[in-house]
Amino acid sequence: TGVPRCGASLHELNKVLSIELNANANCVWQIQRNANQTIRLIFSHFKFAPSSSCETESIKVYDGSSTNSPFLGQLCNNTDAVPVLQSSTNSLTFLITTNSMAFTRNFFVFYYFFSPETKTENCGGQLTGPNGTLTSPNYPAAYPEFMYCVWHIQTAENTKINLQFQDFFLELDQNCQFDFTAVYDGLTTNTGLIGKVCGRAQPAFESSSNAMTVALSTDYANSYRGFSAQYISVPLPGPVEPDTFLTCSSDSMKIVLSKSYLASLGYNETHLQLNDPSCRPVITESVIFSFPLASCGTTKKDEGHSITYTNIVSLSATGNIITRQKSIEIIAKCRMENNSTLEVIYVTKNNIIQNTTAVGRYKVSMSFYDSDSFSKPVHQSPYYVDLNQTLFAQVSLHSTDPNLLVFVDSCIASPQPDFGALTYDLIRSGCNKDDTVVTYPPLEHYGRFKFNAFRFLRSFASVYLQCDILICDSKTTNSRCTEGCISRQKRALSSYTWKTNTVVGPIRLKRDLRSADHPESFTKADAKETLNLQQYSFYTLAFVALISNIIIVVTVILKYHKHQAGYSYQKIQSS
Repeated sequence: TGVPRCGASLHELNKVLSIELNANANCVWQIQRNANQTIRLIFSHFKFAPSSSCETESIKVYDGSSTNSPFLGQLCNNTDAVPVLQSSTNSLTFLITTNSMAFTRNFFVFYYFFSPETKTENCGGQLTGPNGTLTSPNYPAAYPEFMYCVWHIQTAENTKINLQFQDFFLELDQNCQFDFTAVYDGLTTNTGLIGKVCGRAQPAFESSSNAMTVALSTDYANSYRGFSAQYISVPLPGPVEPDTFLTCSSDSMKIVLSKSYLASLGYNETHLQLNDPSCRPVITESVIFSFPLASCGTTKKDEGHSITYTNIVSLSATGNIITRQKSIEIIAKCRMENNSTLEVIYVTKNNIIQNTTAVGRYKVSMSFYDSDSFSKPVHQSPYYVDLNQTLFAQVSLHSTDPNLLVFVDSCIASPQPDFGALTYDLIRSGCNKDDTVVTYPPLEHYGRFKFNAFRFLRSFASVYLQCDILICDSKTTNSRCTEGCISRQKRALSSYTWKTNTVVGPIRLKRDLRSADHPESFTKADAKETLNLQQYSFYTLAFVALISNIIIVVTVILKYHKHQAGYSYQKIQSS
């Protein structure tokens, strides 16, 4: 320590640097010494600004006396290792840059010059048996200073490795900055860090495959007896089918994960989080995430004729010394398509994708209201109305996504609930086909229109309505829901997100209600009207019959006289 706060030129044989930097730093440290030795540089502890990226904040190391020298490596906020870098000559340079975030960054770095040809007995090696032992140099005596030993363990295919330290005694400090042992999942020290330990303990580690790497690093002082460890290979369990379920509704998403499936991946319910970590699951026999579509970090993508809602369940380990698996994500997608919802859930692990699908749909309903305020729905069924009475209809989308629009594309009426041969257009392609129809502009989750009760209700007991409904993303410009009335040809080129239909009815005349419920209440006027109609029908029929008889008699007489006249004037042919 004691070096300038931002960068320095260093020439000591070895040195410890405790570096503290704030925002917008751009600092260069150059290490160089006139000696026929190389340099080992160890970043045993580093703390970058939270959520910083490698593009904006990093440490870059160069194999030479400047930043123009060959690039050796980089570490940043997501570095999954304890970086140890080695020069090829007697000079080395590293550059630290920070972003604009107000945050105190801390880096603990030490370096030393050494001769690569100098070998230490029992310092690292290759271990390939099904089980074995490894010890630190000089164990159980004190380990040497300035040591970096790496053991690569590789067992048979379809096995994993359990490593147990029976004896472990290294220099202790809070962040294991001086002497430490690092264990990696795989055959490299560049990534896959399972854990870093120091002090006195009996740690245990487990790999996810048949490869593991153990590294021991020591500094210049306070050496202890080191460690003794054993490893064994264990058969990997057979493949476990993903036990996951996804349910999508009009307003929510539900992800169910079995505990046994999580255990097969090496995790439990404490390791799970959605895009928004504050959304926590309910733990029963399974782990259940249930949340509204537009919450918990769910992303939405408009894909023309569908909308896709996506959320990700991330599996991450907690604690300092535990088994760490490869990165795993469970990706849940609800795709709202024509007349259905396609539900997709898949698990990504080591670039392997496993899929599960199911089907659901948006929830849409239609109701009549008593006025154009659309505040009081009509609950009675059948809905009894007067002839030519104005009826107010509203289609409702039941969804928690606030950025959706509802549009009534077409609406037909029929006296039959199955909408058979006889139908009548009210609305077609957003255009009003009946003179009494008035449509209201789209309003969020509601499509509204009004019309007058039909005259053909005198001939049929009931009328049913069936409407085709389009659902659009309100953030999409020029969507079908905002175009209004268009021709059929143009309609084929127009886009919408989702289509369904809904039915409401029956509608009946109040006269039918009165006759059905109170047959004894017919008035004298009603009876007189009925009698007059009957008498009128009788007189009309008698008059028609009389006229028909007269026409027949006249026709016969005329034909007879014509026939007689013809014979009277016929010339007799001469012989």
